[in-house]
Order: sequence, then structure tokens, then C-alpha cells
Amino acid sequence: MSSLEEQIREIEEELKRTPYNKATSKHIGRLKAKVAKLRDDAVSRAMAAGGGGEGYSVKKSGDGTVVLVGFPSVGKSTLLNELTGTESEIASYAFTTVSVVPGALEHRGAKIQILDIPGLIAGAAIGRGRGKEVIAVVRSADLIVILVDVFNEQHVDVLLKELYDAGIRINRQKPDITIKKTSSGGIRLNSVGSVDLDIDEIRSILAEHRIVNADILIRGEVTQDDLIDAMFANRIYVPAFIAVNKVDLVDEETGQTIEEELTERFREPPIMISAQTGYNMEKLKDAIFEKFGFIRVYLKPAGGPADLEEPLIIRRPGTVGDVCQRLHREFVDRFRYAKVWGKSVKHDAQRVGLAHTIEDGDILSIVTRR
Repeated sequence: MSSLEEQIREIEEELKRTPYNKATSKHIGRLKAKVAKLRDDAVSRAMAAGGGGEGYSVKKSGDGTVVLVGFPSVGKSTLLNELTGTESEIASYAFTTVSVVPGALEHRGAKIQILDIPGLIAGAAIGRGRGKEVIAVVRSADLIVILVDVFNEQHVDVLLKELYDAGIRINRQKPDITIKKTSSGGIRLNSVGSVDLDIDEIRSILAEHRIVNADILIRGEVTQDDLIDAMFANRIYVPAFIAVNKVDLVDEETGQTIEEELTERFREPPIMISAQTGYNMEKLKDAIFEKFGFIRVYLKPAGGPADLEEPLIIRRPGTVGDVCQRLHREFVDRFRYAKVWGKSVKHDAQRVGLAHTIEDGDILSIVTRR
């Protein structure tokens, strides 16, 4: 084990032993900042190691990109084949997938790219098991499906830790924190709303990053971890959900117990599936669509019928301006007004502007200047 890993482990053990209270908060903040710096150094070294080596290059396509993240042999390749028809090599032993295999899923009008990547292992964040290349692909994804099987549902914790250590934040909004370094004046805090962190905690955390003079602006509630993430400015915030594969291999009671335990721990029910039999595949596709926050918009040319076959896909919350931008910048520049039929308006053919928020299934007619 490298000295960096040993230092990280020692500090993590100290954090576990230290109860959090007002008296220890400053010390805990300093320890968290220190271990975050060591993790960042470890990841940076892994990324730099063998810099000339060949990585995984994937061109993104469609309305969004999903990456299947799991340990080897949880059924990622089988799932990719079931969802997309892509022929990804499948075998009954670990490490079958040695490169990224892309597939295309069309669901409810959306074209979704799905990536099958080599299985993650413990230590992937610091480069083990092709972790450098795999993590780079995960960081570029728009949505993560964390895939485990019914015999190893505890792998969720290991996978989440590897993603966290690699700077990937799951199902969290990016905290609204601005850190502006200054030449003097110490640490000055400005906040909008209630902030639980006191100035001593903030100074202790920033000092580990050698920041002693700065203006800090915090909007909303934030934690020590949020402040530490803001210092590094390299964190990725990605939506994700858990899918549990191979439910056909256990009895109904066992499957229900696993589902309940994961729901209690992660506050969101997993999708219970069988890639082998196709069980719950439609539910999984719907979950992917919903997690993206996709909205289907049907376009209607002036004086003609709406195209109800090929919707335009944008993400929630979507506006008329987002639709125009997606079509062509010229639609924004020459925009006069739009007419909308659907759930977002009080009456059909209602006139709206660029800022109008649209809903899934709305029909939209855009009128531009000649």
C-alpha cells in the first residue's frame, strides 16, 4: 500500500473515532480537508501515470449518455444487449469487457446512448484495474446506473465510495459557494440564508488548502463537505440510481428484503431487474427517461399539423427558449412569439414568450420575424 493510501486510511480511521459536536467540528473539518487533498493527489497521480497510454475515447451521441457502473460479472453486458441489441461479449467469468461498448436505446421518443464499461474494483479511483480510464468515462456521463446483483448488493457501498473518491457526486446539487482569493484581509464570510458553518470551521478547512485570505459567498445550506468540494472546483454532479440484477435467481421474499434494505439506506427504491429474462426492462427504461428529466415537445408548423411521431427532447425545467436554442440560434434571434397546446397553458393555442416553461407532451408552434 502506498504512503498516500496509508495516510488516507489513518485519517479516515480518526474521523470514524471522533464524535461530531461543536467542540470537535473545527478539528473534523481540518481532517476532512486533509483527506480530500490526499485523495485528490492520489487521483491526480493515477491520471498522470502512464500519460501516454491509450485510454477509452467515446464520442457522446443522442439526447443523453448513460454509463453502467458495477463490479465485474454483475451483468452489464447482458443488460446492454437487452436494452439496445448491441452485441457486447458475454462470458461467465470476470473482466470480459476490456473496452467501452456503446449502444443506442430509443425510448418514448428519446435517443439515449448507453455505455458498458469494464467493471470497477476497489481502488479504481486511484488507478487500479484500469480505473483511470474507466473513471474518466464515468465523469463524462449524464446519468449513472449503479448495477449490482442479488448476491452482492453490499457492493453498492464500495461503488459509491469509489465514485466519491474520484470526485463524482451522486444525486446532489452543486453547492452555491464562491471562493475568491484575496491578497490580504483574512477570511471574510458573506452568506445568504442560514449557514451552519462558523468562521473558525471555514478558516480551518481553507487553511488545509493554503487559503488564508479570501472572500467567501455562500447561498443556502451547506456542509463542511460542500465547502471542501468547492475548494477543489473539479467535482462532477451526476444523477444516478441503483438497479439490482439477477432477481430471477432468488425467491420473491429475498428479493423484497434486498429492495427494502436498499430503499431504507439510500432513500430511493432500486429497480429490481433480470437482464437475462427481460424482467422489468420497461420499468428500467422509464426510470432512465425520468431520471434524465426529459420532456417531449411536439413541433407544429404554422398552418400545418403537429408532428406527433418525432418529438424534440429537452430536459426539465425546459423553456420555449431552450427549444429554440436546440433547433437553431436563429430561432432565438428572430423569435416573435410561440403558441402552445398542452398542460403548461390555461388554454390551447395560448401565446407565450421565450421564458415560458413547457411540460412533457406540449405542442409548440414558433412564429419568427421574416
